[in-house]
Amino acid sequence: MDARGQFFQPADSLDKSRLWIVGGVGAIGYSTAVVGLNELWYKDYPRSSFHLYNDNSAWMQMDKAGHALSAYQLGRYGYESLKWTGLNDRSAIWIGGNLGTLFLTTVEVFDGFSDEWGFSAGDFAANLAGTSLFIAQQLSWGEQRIALKFSYSSSHYQQYRPETLGSGGLESALKDYNGQTVWLSVNPSSFSSAAEGFLPPWLNFAFGYSANGMLGGDANPRFNGAGAELPSIDRYRQYIFSVDVDLTRIKTRSHFLKTLFSLVGFIKIPAPAIEFSQGDVKFHAIYF
Repeated sequence: MDARGQFFQPADSLDKSRLWIVGGVGAIGYSTAVVGLNELWYKDYPRSSFHLYNDNSAWMQMDKAGHALSAYQLGRYGYESLKWTGLNDRSAIWIGGNLGTLFLTTVEVFDGFSDEWGFSAGDFAANLAGTSLFIAQQLSWGEQRIALKFSYSSSHYQQYRPETLGSGGLESALKDYNGQTVWLSVNPSSFSSAAEGFLPPWLNFAFGYSANGMLGGDANPRFNGAGAELPSIDRYRQYIFSVDVDLTRIKTRSHFLKTLFSLVGFIKIPAPAIEFSQGDVKFHAIYF
């Protein structure tokens, strides 16, 4: 095995030098993310004293789905990073698996001091749900049979309210819920030996949730921030069925590839899909 392969291979026992690397990278990543969120999200809004805010009806619950997704994936990264250091499995599950709730609680505190928002109990519950999904599976099965994943395709609604939906790129990927889809990606082969016999072990069935036509949280406003009148747009939910690939179940001896597959594993692979929305059924040759 070459040096690169040895580096990406998890340690057999606790390696303190790796633990320092994970701790240092985690601290830098946490700080960078907090500063970045402030620049992208909070800096243009006035601060206030800490307060609560009920936003459970906002954005047709797409933001709640996003919170669960983020907590789940951050917990997965935290766990796998600690396993790389050689930390025992149960400690890696409980410490790394709670990374998402730790980080997203920081976000909620930011919200609590923002005049535009507030600390949301609904968001906090969604964070716990995502963390629990990861930890419960790891404790029960020692693997992730059901994953929360993400896909994004730029919507045309940004042009109407760029101050709320972003002006493109990463900003819109974070802010424009119209372009986001959150997926529950299920691996049938891991549940049934019968399925394992005729389905590839890496094939998943994916159930997506999205929403469209949203220019505001609870309702679409009549005017944007510049005072221009906005068009009347219907808001509606979208339910999507598709197939997916669990990259972590693709067999390879390369620990570098295993690491790479894990890093990009939060992305739902584009594939044909069936959409159920507005009382209709739509087929997509490729759904992003």
